Amino acid sequence: MSGKEQDFVKEAFDTNWVVPLGPNVNGFEEDLEHLLGGDSKVVALASGTAALHLALIQLGVKAGDEVICQSFTFAASCNPIAYLGATPVFVDSEADTWNINPVLMEEAIKDRIKVTGKKPKAIIPVYLYGMPPKMDEILEIAKRYDIPVLEDATESLGARYKGRQCGTMGQFGALSFNGNKMITTSGGGALVCHSEEDKKKTMFYATQAREPYPYYQHKEIGYNYRLSNICAGIGRGQMTILNNHVEYHKRIHALYEDAFSVMDGIDMHRNFCDDIDSNYWLSSILIDSKVAGFSNEDLRLALQKENIESRPLWKPMHLQPVFKGVPGYIDGTSEKLFDKGLCLPSGPMVSDDDIERIISVVKSLYK
Repeated sequence: MSGKEQDFVKEAFDTNWVVPLGPNVNGFEEDLEHLLGGDSKVVALASGTAALHLALIQLGVKAGDEVICQSFTFAASCNPIAYLGATPVFVDSEADTWNINPVLMEEAIKDRIKVTGKKPKAIIPVYLYGMPPKMDEILEIAKRYDIPVLEDATESLGARYKGRQCGTMGQFGALSFNGNKMITTSGGGALVCHSEEDKKKTMFYATQAREPYPYYQHKEIGYNYRLSNICAGIGRGQMTILNNHVEYHKRIHALYEDAFSVMDGIDMHRNFCDDIDSNYWLSSILIDSKVAGFSNEDLRLALQKENIESRPLWKPMHLQPVFKGVPGYIDGTSEKLFDKGLCLPSGPMVSDDDIERIISVVKSLYK
């Protein structure tokens, strides 16, 4: 916390703005638009999942449609596809970014056109753990097939791809301010649009699709997805220290990288070229058990004994029971990452002493 969050929250209570609209909501959206730059128009919402859902609705996704989605991600990336009765088409990752493989993505598009007679309605690339995917390639392919791109930038606030803020390159971009993200509103998210018309349409759907009558009239199904003015107050305070958080995450990653550089069998998820600037939301590693002499699960359990939390990488969506049988274009990359990977403590509350403790546990596993 910056210490300023309570000032905005107190103001909300003092002025009786305790509903899903108000000065903090407007101010938070303006702060985000200033950060993202360009023609970005932001609508603050109850979650990043809500942002993805409303974007898919505006892209015309309906029951029976298909949507290209990265398999190596959290379920929230693809659940909104199912909300609409559509089907995710999972595409595997590439080894350097851990994000959607553009070559496989194009193969998936060609094959779905061949199999179904129509192209997918949207493409959802994910900025996994804050790492940008190869957006130039993705956008070029999407343009060639005239398929809109919805960026799942929920983990990448403050990250950049070739100088551009993540979440600003597709037709829509989804952000998240959940409790574990780069900044938090307790729970919350936002949808990034590029026109005033799209912003107004998003707000329309997010407020129960109420028509402009003096009474309540509805021609479409709407949702209760707007962010509370109280939560937005937390977000306004958090925006004042976003840059500090990003730099802190990068510093933690550098400390880990320096320590692991002299340890056999451990490789870090890192920027794959100079044009990429991850926020390192989570510092994640891969362990080659044949070289290191221990596995990612061995390390997780060793850390747990010391009351240090770590987590496996996301289990790919094409392996999840709930999505059994959906189309997938998989080359095994994400499965290998899942088998070898671990996310380490990475937030602003992780101290230098904490890093030393973690590193000492890792060292203890070498025989």
